[in-house]
Amino acid sequence: MFFKSNFPYTNSNTSYSDLLLEIDSGNIQSIYFYPRKREIDVLYKNGKKEKVPILYNDQLILEKASENNVELTVNNSRKESATANSFASIGIFLIFVIAIVLILRSTSKLASRALGFGKNNAKFVTIDDVDTRFDDVAGVPEAAEELKEVIKFLNEPKKFTDLGAKVPKGVLLIGPPGTGKTLLAKAIAGESGVPFISIAASEFVELFVGVGASRVRDLFAKAKDKSPCIVFIDEIDSIGRQRGSGIGGGNDEREQTLNQLLTELDGFADNSGVIVIAATNRPDILDSALLRPGRFDRKIEVMLPDLEGRKKILSVHSLSKPLSKNVDLAYWATRTVGFSGADLANLMNESAIHCARDESKSISNFHIENALDKINLGLRTSVISSLNMKKIIAYNEVGRAIVSAVRNGIDSVDKITILPRSGYLGGYTKINPDEEIVSTGLISKKLLLNKIEIALAGRAAETIVFGKNEITQCSVNDISYATNIVREMVTKYGFSIIGPVSIADSNDILIGDNFVSNKSTIADNTYSKIDHEIIKISKISLNNAINIVSKNRILLDKLVDILINKETIENNIFRKLTFDLLKV
Repeated sequence: MFFKSNFPYTNSNTSYSDLLLEIDSGNIQSIYFYPRKREIDVLYKNGKKEKVPILYNDQLILEKASENNVELTVNNSRKESATANSFASIGIFLIFVIAIVLILRSTSKLASRALGFGKNNAKFVTIDDVDTRFDDVAGVPEAAEELKEVIKFLNEPKKFTDLGAKVPKGVLLIGPPGTGKTLLAKAIAGESGVPFISIAASEFVELFVGVGASRVRDLFAKAKDKSPCIVFIDEIDSIGRQRGSGIGGGNDEREQTLNQLLTELDGFADNSGVIVIAATNRPDILDSALLRPGRFDRKIEVMLPDLEGRKKILSVHSLSKPLSKNVDLAYWATRTVGFSGADLANLMNESAIHCARDESKSISNFHIENALDKINLGLRTSVISSLNMKKIIAYNEVGRAIVSAVRNGIDSVDKITILPRSGYLGGYTKINPDEEIVSTGLISKKLLLNKIEIALAGRAAETIVFGKNEITQCSVNDISYATNIVREMVTKYGFSIIGPVSIADSNDILIGDNFVSNKSTIADNTYSKIDHEIIKISKISLNNAINIVSKNRILLDKLVDILINKETIENNIFRKLTFDLLKV
């Protein structure tokens, strides 16, 4: 039987010999004895309670207590200890079992990852999952029409096969960033009514060789199961670069991935009912085998929108925004030459943000103007307080505006300001790009010379007004810009006395192709001629700018005075002043 004392005992100064005398004297009522301890609990007849030290497993105390009829209680702590040991053993066993379970679970996860390492992360999209339609894609009507025909291939293949036509296997969307390539792909997903798989090309590439190829096989296996099906690969240039380029001959993993993609597009296997649509803004670096007929049969250019396209895009992105009655989207379409669809969407979004900041209920022309300035010029910084600094910046900006008005017409100048913006040393003169040049991409020698003269017009104005010894570094960015144009004229376009020779490296886009080449293909004498031509054209352009600004000195001073006082000159004010005073 297990006994336990419930009395509070205090340590005593009673010695072992005194305890024996007390037992013999009959002064002790009861003793609690712990065989495995070196002390006992003693209860005196007068109610006193003490803990008295004894010898280990002392039998003498037991004999004395028995002889003097003292109540003796033996507490067998071995049972208590055994119970505690049992609980400890069970606890350790449970911990061990839990650890084994956790290890097995983590191992199974690793195994499943290893088994799925070659799987791709492509997402199936159905018509119910996408809200975008071709009506939502404005500004690229030609590309939209081409892609509508692709949908007809999928929905009515017999109509084409009966005439002996083959359904195209691949469609490549080519165009600058933000022109709506991905948006067109979403519209196809919304209009086609067939399963649509979307994946980024970068998801194929891994550190280990062969993983990308495995993911390509898995992607096309899924597409065949869902046939007819559309596969959209975004930014395909990440795996479609020319093979064998770069230091060391290229990347094995990327090239194996590309080889597998080429095989799936036009190998022995039949991919009937699967059309691959890819998007890129770098078609110049794609492998030629990827672009040949039988793989990407159609190449659709998604270019920057024209005037009518920009108006439609602005209308689309204004549907959910409260525009003021005075806002004319056709006018803002003329102010946004060179803007992509993404830029125009950002313009309307920034306009709404400015409107909310002013706590207005509708978006006005003022809000759109501020948003346009933020996109083109950057954020406003601190206002210039120095009058002398304002004067220097004003002459630089007005000089550029006058030369632009002479060379490209008065309407080419959109705005002049001396308000500092992030990224610019001083003010800014916004010159509208030519609509025809933006749409066609053709650049003439005359246009480039005009650009150089406009860029150097700020230095020309400083030279005329302040003298050659008082010019500043305010035109540093414009000089660098002009020098780059001149260098391209001489080395790339053949617009110099050197002749129609392209001296620029043709393989600069493929890093490493010429890196290990020790022998230069350009003679030292030719380098000298290039430098001479660059300096010559730059000096002639500066002198031309000086002549134009000198003829219009009266207009220059008048515009500078207005600019210093108002800090900004809009297009209508500039047009009104220059119409009578400008001398060509």
